Amino acid sequence: MGDSLDGGMSGLQWVVDSYTLFFAALMLSAGALSDRIGARRAYGWGLAVFILASLACGLAPTLGVLIGARVVQGAAAAVMMPTSLALIRQAYDDAARRARAVAVWAAGGAVAMAAGPVLGGLLTSVWDWRYVFLINVPVGAVGVVLLARVARSPRRQAAFDLPGQCAAVLALAGLTYAVIEGGHAGYGHPLVLTATGVALAAGAVFVAVEARHRDPMVPLTMLRRRTVAVPVLVGFTVNASFYGAIFVFGLYFQQARGQSALSAGLMFVPMALATAALNLLSPRLTARVGPRTSIVAGQFVLAAGLLGITATDAGTPTVAMIALMLPVGFAGATVVPALTTLMLESVEPARAGTAAAVLNTSRQMGGALGVALFGAFLAVPADDFVAGVHLSMEVGAVLILATALATWALLEGRAGAER
Repeated sequence: MGDSLDGGMSGLQWVVDSYTLFFAALMLSAGALSDRIGARRAYGWGLAVFILASLACGLAPTLGVLIGARVVQGAAAAVMMPTSLALIRQAYDDAARRARAVAVWAAGGAVAMAAGPVLGGLLTSVWDWRYVFLINVPVGAVGVVLLARVARSPRRQAAFDLPGQCAAVLALAGLTYAVIEGGHAGYGHPLVLTATGVALAAGAVFVAVEARHRDPMVPLTMLRRRTVAVPVLVGFTVNASFYGAIFVFGLYFQQARGQSALSAGLMFVPMALATAALNLLSPRLTARVGPRTSIVAGQFVLAAGLLGITATDAGTPTVAMIALMLPVGFAGATVVPALTTLMLESVEPARAGTAAAVLNTSRQMGGALGVALFGAFLAVPADDFVAGVHLSMEVGAVLILATALATWALLEGRAGAER
């Protein structure tokens, strides 16, 4: 991509980061839009725009055009993410069937995590990097055909909360930009500090607006429910630890163990496939022991997996490394479907899009901050990369253990959780 478009490293980084920025910044607004115009219509619009943006990415003549198309892709994906869960909430009234559908939804993400790097590398090697984007066009077309079979979604008649929308976009965009650019330029850079200030100010305005608006985009009363607050908190910390660990593992395999980029990518395949399989089994586990136990147990497994990595060094056998990564994937397969199901069951169907957007915004921000935080830990022990890996795993484990204990306390008794 850099060779064909004559792009420098900064430009190539923004090919990735521009998508992430708009994906995170617009998701809350997209969730509110979904509830107002209907999940099926919103998802259809998002999918159509994503297909067109993918085509523009694949045909981009310059790096600037590619970055612009990636911005549109991120905005379209922000619409599709919460509306996909709202469609599940709409399609399945029965809680057990809905839990299984959420598990399939989560398994799809796990399979994509395993297949994405391998398929992307294959397409780039055999044909051209442009096919990484162009492959979305026929796949998206199939999605449009299937969407036509979905029943129309109910709408929630409400005034448009323009001040809340603007404040939310500014807050999330500022925070995401600060995290992304802070990793490149340093967190003391004037632009990073300015973005952080904008995020804090806009966040305060958002809370004030939502508290006073007759029909707020995100009702603050919804966030006071324990069965909503816990998924938001745990979703943030689990994604921070999971994606922070994935980021560290990728560097660890290449820098400490001397593996190639392809070899490092293949190291994640067993974990991702095992995670996808467990996602499909997790609803039965949750139905048997309850969401509270599933969420807490999954977090303990994740913490144990992170601590297990601290026993490794550059000479640890590959089979042992793969085995130690499995608990990290297993934990995500147990926790995320249970969190998502609990969140969707805790709100009325008309608010499903908003609830899904709140949860996934929290998870997205957790992932972005986790990568930045864990990356910073790698540099703390001077000239000792492996020690930095161990430190990041220890911090992640402590964070997860804290939220596991909070989950156990806050969700004690489903009846009391709503008070």
